[in-house]
Amino acid sequence: MFVEIITPDRKVFSAEASVVTLPGVNGSFQILNDHAAIVSTLAKGELTADKEVFQIEGGVVEVLNNRVLVLAEGVN
Repeated sequence: MFVEIITPDRKVFSAEASVVTLPGVNGSFQILNDHAAIVSTLAKGELTADKEVFQIEGGVVEVLNNRVLVLAEGVN
């Protein structure tokens, strides 16, 4: 699936990944290929896309048609 991580001022990451782990407000969760469409809020925490690791400051994720779009408030 194609993963993009975007902040208000820049594109942080854009690549294919087989699994994405996200810090949801009610706990972390994973997105795999062919996941159902979902929109969820994200908490501050660790986001992983395969072996890439990012610390995000919260935000929103949209999953649709094997595309994961993360709109993060900030990435450290």
